[in-house]
Amino acid sequence: MTTNLALRREGPPGAVTRRTWLALVVLAAGLAIDTGSVAVVNSALPVIGQRFAMDDALLQWTITLYAATFAGFLLFGGRAADVLGRRFVFALGMGIFTACAAAAAVAPSAEVLVVARAGQGLGAALSGPASLALVTQLFPEGPLRNRALAVYTSVGASSFSGGLVLGGVLTDAFGWRSVFAVLTATSLGVLLMVHGVLPRGTSLAQGMDLQGAVLATLGLVSAVYGVGNASTNGWNDVRTWAPLAAAIVLLGGFALWEQRASEPLLPWTIFRSAPVRAATLAAVTFFTPVLGLLFFAPLYMQGMLGYSPLESGLAIVPMGLIVMVSANVAGRVLTRVGQRPLIVSGLLLIAAGVGALWTRTPVEGAYLPHVLPGIAVMSVGQGLAFAALTAASLTDVPLERHGVAGALNVTAQQLGGSLGVAALVTVSQAADTTANAAGVLDGYHAAYLAGAAVAVIGALVIALLPYGPRD
Repeated sequence: MTTNLALRREGPPGAVTRRTWLALVVLAAGLAIDTGSVAVVNSALPVIGQRFAMDDALLQWTITLYAATFAGFLLFGGRAADVLGRRFVFALGMGIFTACAAAAAVAPSAEVLVVARAGQGLGAALSGPASLALVTQLFPEGPLRNRALAVYTSVGASSFSGGLVLGGVLTDAFGWRSVFAVLTATSLGVLLMVHGVLPRGTSLAQGMDLQGAVLATLGLVSAVYGVGNASTNGWNDVRTWAPLAAAIVLLGGFALWEQRASEPLLPWTIFRSAPVRAATLAAVTFFTPVLGLLFFAPLYMQGMLGYSPLESGLAIVPMGLIVMVSANVAGRVLTRVGQRPLIVSGLLLIAAGVGALWTRTPVEGAYLPHVLPGIAVMSVGQGLAFAALTAASLTDVPLERHGVAGALNVTAQQLGGSLGVAALVTVSQAADTTANAAGVLDGYHAAYLAGAAVAVIGALVIALLPYGPRD
């Protein structure tokens, strides 16, 4: 049952003020920190590995454990935001992230660094759903909310490429510890602005469904852990299939528990909304090709074109700029055009950029004719689809459920990214039948085609299934 008094006191005012837009800046900054922290650390990984004498198997856990705790605690974070209050949970998440970023900056050993990264993932899982729910509370449904969501999503979508560049610059100029020092300073700055800028947020007079939270968290962590092992140990290794089998059991148990829980962590009624179902599918089929390309592109540019890590990061910068523009265009036309056309067209543009243009990259390629066109086309698609699917993920969902609804969509994004990239790596390895550069590139091209096929299938399903009167 909703606390109506809280809704009246803390709901969005009739007129959006400058303070409302300042609150959006704070929330978007929090999202940029959560998203960009993955990329900014990627650039520092080789130096971190040398400093602590970490082999590749241990080094990957600085990324994999962040992803595991982030994906694993998202649903819990969304439910906590709805029950305990959005501002409180956002501040708690940013506080945990800040403390763990500081611990990573002064980490004396590899073990401390890996644990600190896991803590950062937990903090991001708490702050992320709360921030999206606060955006929808601050801006009333309609054109203003669509514009706000466009700004919010464009910042999130472009922060990955920005993080790659920032990480390379900081590591080259000041060393790897400066990466975590900057994360600490920026997240602390966001945290200090929370109380004075953000509303407290709505809350539910319900329980947390701790049993469901435990099953979902353990299941999602096991799934991401297993997929992380697949990239280094293969799918037949016990360290891969055992966690994945456990994930199936745990998530199956979660589904059964939620059906009988009086106050479920994830109310199945959310899926009665056709836009929510479309947004969930779109999240998976969006992030499989996009993150797949962002995995293979640096390997191609550094391994075959001779780019430095910083140069390969700069080569991706146009992606962030184009996404920001196209997402804001999508936000302005969303009310008039509708969610589904933007999602479908965005997925098809992603498929064209990845499957039609990146498959033409040669061993001795050049940036302007071979790299930039694919980046440009898929980036337009990202901006169109991401803004629309974010709006769709909350459509027809009561305001007091926006925390868990947003968490559901981000969980789908994470699973699409982690499971999808692992599957594309498997496709690439299977298609690489030789040990030379041409064979490796054939593997990359096969992965691009597979990722594009996923996006096309997603677009077709969303286009053909019933959606709702708004489209």
